[in-house]
Amino acid sequence: MTEMSASRPFAALVDRLKAAGLRPTRQRLQLLRVLAEGGHRHLTAEQLASEAKAAGFGVALATVYNTLNQFTQAGLLREVVVEPGRSYFDTNLGDHHHFFDESANRLIDIPADQIAVAALPAPPVGKRVARVDVIVRVTDSDTSL
Repeated sequence: MTEMSASRPFAALVDRLKAAGLRPTRQRLQLLRVLAEGGHRHLTAEQLASEAKAAGFGVALATVYNTLNQFTQAGLLREVVVEPGRSYFDTNLGDHHHFFDESANRLIDIPADQIAVAALPAPPVGKRVARVDVIVRVTDSDTSL
């Protein structure tokens, strides 16, 4: 560890928040640290709140939701809505899609080159397609047949 990073352990996170146009508050820094330490993954707000608490940083669930929404709007996360009122937040911002394992309630990445969308309708006048998200729902096989 360099002398600079030892004296400013959150420097990279502060820079990341500032680059995204967000003020580096204590809550944002702590939640971003918890998110960053886990690598690419998919979390619900409840899971992030639980991980933050386990890391010694208790935070209200409403604050976690607000912060996740701010991170998503700033381009630091991607929200994956699996059904109304149920979202996961994805730390992988690269081009990819998802399996949603309904029996385990978890998302699994699918590389973008493994999905081919044959055709899209023309967007409404004055709009453009920003991206296409594919969620393939899977469940446990019935091996009793």
